[in-house]
Amino acid sequence: MNKKLDILSIGAHPDDVEIGMGGTIAKYSKLGYKIGICALTKAELSSNGSIETRQQEADEAAKILGVDERIQLSLPDRGLFMHEHFIMEIVTLIRNVKPEAVFIPYHEDRHPDHGHCAKLVEEAVFSAGIKHYSDNENQGPHKVKKIFYYMINGFHKPDFVIDVSDTMEKKIEALTAYKSQFLLTPGSTSTPLTNGYIETVESRERLFGKEVGVSFAEGFKAKGTLLLSHDLMGDQI
Repeated sequence: MNKKLDILSIGAHPDDVEIGMGGTIAKYSKLGYKIGICALTKAELSSNGSIETRQQEADEAAKILGVDERIQLSLPDRGLFMHEHFIMEIVTLIRNVKPEAVFIPYHEDRHPDHGHCAKLVEEAVFSAGIKHYSDNENQGPHKVKKIFYYMINGFHKPDFVIDVSDTMEKKIEALTAYKSQFLLTPGSTSTPLTNGYIETVESRERLFGKEVGVSFAEGFKAKGTLLLSHDLMGDQI
């Protein structure tokens, strides 16, 4: 794993990124951008599905969206606290794939892991750009140009939206790949994810789209002020 990525999207669990910005990933993949998805944990405390099943589902979802690199770390589920060795592991990842932009969960979310993930990655992004910050692998510093926030369970006023009308079908297909999480089957536990969750996400993206006159859009928050040229990944951002 040493590809230079345009976009690195990080979540606490496999499926977080797909929920928040699967349509955007599929859109920019089609445009030729190099995209990586990273889950910090294996979601080993999930109510449904095994670690092995979730990994297979995550691989399938990444393939559907056209992801170049799917990266799986092994930080503890429900244990994403501000530890130096956790930050260092994410720093190593960032310096390895050298993304231009990093996407992380928006802090306001019903699941604490999502906010903790965002804080850990923010720390790592800053530290990754410091020349003399621990560099045992001789990677050298890397400065990420922009941090953006995607929404998982929340519905917040976005700073900008991306039209995903042409790739919404891919997003739904990727989410459907997580059968252990979104389908209530005999023997599985009823959770917020098994109760029409995909339909709720689809409705949210439809509402964001309606605000800007398109069929579907995904909403994002930005860290800092945006300067847009003609495209989200334009070189003036």
